[in-house]
Amino acid sequence: MQRHPPQTGARFTGWHGGHQIGHDVRLLQLPPGFPIVLSVIASLLALYIVARLVWPLRLHVSLRLLLAAVVLGMALHHRIVAQFAGTMASPEIPKMAIAVLATGFTTLLLSALFLLLLDAALLLAKLLKSGRAAAALRARWLRPLAGLVALALGIFGVSQGMAVPKPRSIEVRIAGLPAAFEGYRVLQLTDIHASRLLTGDWVRKVVAESNALTPDLVVITGDLIDGTVSARRHDFLPLGDLRAADGVIAITGNHEYYAQYSAWMQAFRGLGMQVLENTHTEVRRGDAVLTIAGVTDPVAERYDLPQPDLAAALNGADPAAPVILLDHRPRQAAANAARGVQLQLSGHTHGGHILGMDQLVKRANGGYVSGRYQVGDMTLYVSNGAGLWPGFAARIGVPSEITLITLRGAAATEK
Repeated sequence: MQRHPPQTGARFTGWHGGHQIGHDVRLLQLPPGFPIVLSVIASLLALYIVARLVWPLRLHVSLRLLLAAVVLGMALHHRIVAQFAGTMASPEIPKMAIAVLATGFTTLLLSALFLLLLDAALLLAKLLKSGRAAAALRARWLRPLAGLVALALGIFGVSQGMAVPKPRSIEVRIAGLPAAFEGYRVLQLTDIHASRLLTGDWVRKVVAESNALTPDLVVITGDLIDGTVSARRHDFLPLGDLRAADGVIAITGNHEYYAQYSAWMQAFRGLGMQVLENTHTEVRRGDAVLTIAGVTDPVAERYDLPQPDLAAALNGADPAAPVILLDHRPRQAAANAARGVQLQLSGHTHGGHILGMDQLVKRANGGYVSGRYQVGDMTLYVSNGAGLWPGFAARIGVPSEITLITLRGAAATEK
């Protein structure tokens, strides 16, 4: 495999745990405004739940006040935990504590949704002057039941979010694919999010599942970790055990920027990964060439680091070689297709987390959220991801995945 020099785009100022670490404390923070927006929205939903579900309960006022405090606590738990242990991007508390808080937060969101649907139905019944329907929708047991259903789904969703992903196999047809690469197997991992929730033991199982598929090449399309190199020193190391004939190629996602970007780039390279930062590499089979290009994440602008630059990534690439692009976010797919990319592999969306919510996530990502899309002459594949951010660690109807992509020539039959 021919390698082209990476562009680091940042200076190093010191060493910690055997890895160089940049000095800029901004790299430990989520994007400006996000914590406030999240807290405000969650608090409004919590107050709505208290008003429509908690306070009408036939319980002693002290119990209702306690339940109200718990609901508000769930709404603000990201900010509360960040004050004492880690950051909103990476809470450094025990795994089970994160799981309980994630269940509570998911329950809060689903409860608010169910209550809104019930209240909308009640309003419609009133407008239609349907007394019987309105009476049924006012039943005292209905909203507590909605809360219990939300809790059950929250428990299920977080258990699915913490599950080890299962392999998913697809075939992709590429025009001009050299015969030497017919049947070439690319394994995509994305959004691993190694953390105090998805620990080294979980990462080790993901690696074992991946190696069992015996890919020719492993690509990781960003968000490998949450937290600092020091905090994740035991959790990310199993990634060094990934095995493929042509090695492991990675790009950054947005979460690497939230915690010591420069240090993580060096730490990943220390595991034997080739990290592409607006550059490319070539895989060869004799005289046949396959170009693998990788770009950075748009959030880089907030940290004065290089923004995604496909032109720079493809500079010097063999014009006759098919291009596989690793781009953490799918939203630039149309522009990338126009530049001649044949296959784009992305993640970032987590598949939308929950059925129904995927339609909102799709709008924020250029209309792409999960699975295969044909974008002009290019195939885009958006993986649901292997893991997820501890701040919203639920999956309902959107399973995690390890994706094995088999390349076929344009004349081959695609599954």
